[in-house]
Amino acid sequence: MISIVFSFTERHQSYKHCTDGLQDEFDDWTWMLVEFTRLIAMLFLRLFSFYEFPSFQYRHVSLCMSGHDALILCGGLAQKILGIFTKANLEPSPSHSCIYPDETAKEHKDLALQKDVTWKHRLVAALLICHCGLQMFLPYSHFITKGYNNWTKGLYGYSWDMMVHSWDTILVVVKVVDNNSGREFFVDSEAWILNDRWNKHADMCVQYAQCLQRNLLSDTEKEPEDSPSHGLSKYITSDNISIYIDVWCSLNKRFQQRMYDPNYDLLKANWSPFRSVEWLLPVLTEYNDFRTTMYEISQEVYSWSNRSDVLFIADFPGLYLENFIDKDLDNVTLTVLEGEVVYEIEDPDTMQSLGVKLGKGDSIPVEVGYFHKIHTVSSVPSRYMYTFTRDEKAEQEEPAEGRNVMYSPFPLIEDVQDRLQAFLRMWKYIGDSFLYVVFGRPYYIRPPIKAP
Repeated sequence: MISIVFSFTERHQSYKHCTDGLQDEFDDWTWMLVEFTRLIAMLFLRLFSFYEFPSFQYRHVSLCMSGHDALILCGGLAQKILGIFTKANLEPSPSHSCIYPDETAKEHKDLALQKDVTWKHRLVAALLICHCGLQMFLPYSHFITKGYNNWTKGLYGYSWDMMVHSWDTILVVVKVVDNNSGREFFVDSEAWILNDRWNKHADMCVQYAQCLQRNLLSDTEKEPEDSPSHGLSKYITSDNISIYIDVWCSLNKRFQQRMYDPNYDLLKANWSPFRSVEWLLPVLTEYNDFRTTMYEISQEVYSWSNRSDVLFIADFPGLYLENFIDKDLDNVTLTVLEGEVVYEIEDPDTMQSLGVKLGKGDSIPVEVGYFHKIHTVSSVPSRYMYTFTRDEKAEQEEPAEGRNVMYSPFPLIEDVQDRLQAFLRMWKYIGDSFLYVVFGRPYYIRPPIKAP
């Protein structure tokens, strides 16, 4: 069963914000190369850093960038600060590893300074040139490592445009099928995982599927046969299972669409770092120009009421979306924007499926509280949208704790405390992993229990 929650996550960054910031950073750092424009450029850079400080999760980057400004403006600042705490001579002295002109070598005859280039200097220069060349080549090397490419090139943090794109994921479905019994069941996509970054990368999806297989089969083997609940043994009868993943997301405010083939068994994935991902579905770039129309439709829907909303979806021919509409939504309408679809819903009285074929411009009300399927039957990808209104009573019944939130007057102090706790937690996880590798079973480092 697939259920889409109609909620749109607030993005910390948008496409326009990131591209404008990239251009500002490039222009300002160009000005930093000239001494008489360095102070002005630094002012603009810090304004941009403080502007993005409350928006991005990695706030320490902005703080570090602001802290090194003084070192750029005052070359001897670090030396002056160290001079406060020590009386040692901090003046730079000649080194035997450097090359000096004849005048400097004559001034320090007793040190026998180097005047000619040696093989060590050539080796260091060659290594530096190779390192710089490698760093310049890596962002454009994705034509070699094709297995790590998806809708964007390379892994996260490994490409120059990683901060330019915005992602909006509304659904991740993990389906496990017991091939012996034919039964299928669904697993929480957050099980045995700490974040949702994995579902945007095909290689990580394969790793997650393998991890899920190990954990499921391990839990099944440990379940005693005489257990009254039988745990997972009610679903998995053997190790002959298949795992399928269906990810729905939007890249840079496009339609919500599938990212992978939902009928591809990831446990049998033919993945290689040097071959393109064969179960990756292409992003529907032919609908890029429709984003302006999507914005206009959204503004019109928002003008209906304060609780009205819209969701745009695109799907490939031969596939279908199975969806459940919660009773908290009213006036749910399906409208086809392009292609042809079949709206299928099961009659609760006769337990038979009823289908209605819809073409471009057709609309149909959607029953709430029931599952329905939308089959794409046209030869081209379909585009459709849901318009709906959130129930006012459901919003009023929200717990008071969610509305009356007390915010700290010192958010920076809380942020530092959270990061310190995360740092300590990181070392705890490292220690737990080390014990697991050494002893072959999970051991956890816990604080000592104090006697009463």
